[in-house]
Amino acid sequence: MAGSITVSSITLDSDNNFSIKSNTGATLFFANTSGVDIANSIGATAITSDKILSIANTKISGNIISSQITSVANTQISGNIISSQITSIGGSQITANTIANSAIQTGAVENYMSAAGLGFGMRNRIINGAMVISQRNGTSSVTPGSGTYPIDRFQNTQSTASSFSYQQVAPPTALAGFVYCQKATVLAARTPAAGDRYDYLQAVEGLNITDLAWGTSSAKAVTASFWVYSSVTGTFAVSISNGGVNRSYVNTYTISSANTWTQVTVTFPGCPDGTWSTDNGTGLILFFDLGCGSNSETTAGAWQSGFYERTSACVKLVNTVSATFYITGVQLEKGSTATSFDYRDYGTELQLCQRYYWQELNSLFASGIAFDTVEAHVRVQYPVPMRTSPTVTIYDNSNNAARIHRNRVGDHGNAVTITNATLHGFPGISSSGLTSGGGYSCKVKADAEL
Repeated sequence: MAGSITVSSITLDSDNNFSIKSNTGATLFFANTSGVDIANSIGATAITSDKILSIANTKISGNIISSQITSVANTQISGNIISSQITSIGGSQITANTIANSAIQTGAVENYMSAAGLGFGMRNRIINGAMVISQRNGTSSVTPGSGTYPIDRFQNTQSTASSFSYQQVAPPTALAGFVYCQKATVLAARTPAAGDRYDYLQAVEGLNITDLAWGTSSAKAVTASFWVYSSVTGTFAVSISNGGVNRSYVNTYTISSANTWTQVTVTFPGCPDGTWSTDNGTGLILFFDLGCGSNSETTAGAWQSGFYERTSACVKLVNTVSATFYITGVQLEKGSTATSFDYRDYGTELQLCQRYYWQELNSLFASGIAFDTVEAHVRVQYPVPMRTSPTVTIYDNSNNAARIHRNRVGDHGNAVTITNATLHGFPGISSSGLTSGGGYSCKVKADAEL
């Protein structure tokens, strides 16, 4: 409706004739109409009609009740909106408590909030999913040992050493919203034995999955989404296991085009049984298969007893020398629909990583004074409380482990022990041959990974 009127009544008769009456007595009449849009109006009463398709720039003091409304925009509503078809509500003020509608798309509110820079807390249970934090290796290419972390919070498994190198790199071709990804390169082709494992994974702390209620009849589904870019095409696998790796669910996905970014979305139904820790231990593990052996193969799409990562139809990246696999934008969230990536500011992401690992190896970070010949007050406080009391290693200026540096003299050659370490830090060190009153300092790393 063009212009602006004050509405006194809106009616629909049995012959599908639709009329709107203004407070001046004028009536707008639509004969046997299949639907109308209401715009630029000031409504005095509720609107109840299955012929209304959209409402815009309108003030309504009562309820809007219609099974056909699909869009409400820039509208002030004192009552409730009740419809089974609404897909869009933009710029509207609703003073009542209810939007009753079965057709608002799942994830629409989350996507809107994310686009607006608003959050729902920690929607993404994966830490460092955008691959921006790399405390250990920076952007250097490394050939890590099995079980180590090429990038923060992501662990690699290699049954045969030197099979893969890893590196934090910029996306090989532009990928909107992401400045880093993790690159894996096959250094030597392998034919995995039955029990061999080649994978990339993140263990999620139990405290971060308590709301999923896994192991109970109320278990909630989760959805994993991520971007991959691979020189090898075919069927790949992503799986979830519990901390005891005796409950597993395998999903498969397809990379159809080589060296092209592919976004993957897979849903895992909640697991109603098994043991899923909800303390500071391992709650669940998300695995990306890179070529595990036949003992890791099962049927996709069902919870299984045992530890499985792939199906027999999946390709084995590790078979192909010089093959590359890039991944970023890894997200794991509650529900059956993937929402937009949950970006966190860099400082927050770094602190989340530092709960599990922290280092200061570029300089003599911690310093203090020796009380006597066996103890020194070389105090360290971690940036954030760690998941548990970590394994701490200190280094002298020459990077010798379990050693300390004597200020203005040189590295102290005797072995050093950390005293009274907690998840917050430690107050000092003990050794032998210290100089009472002398200054000492060291480099530090603390590891509390799952």
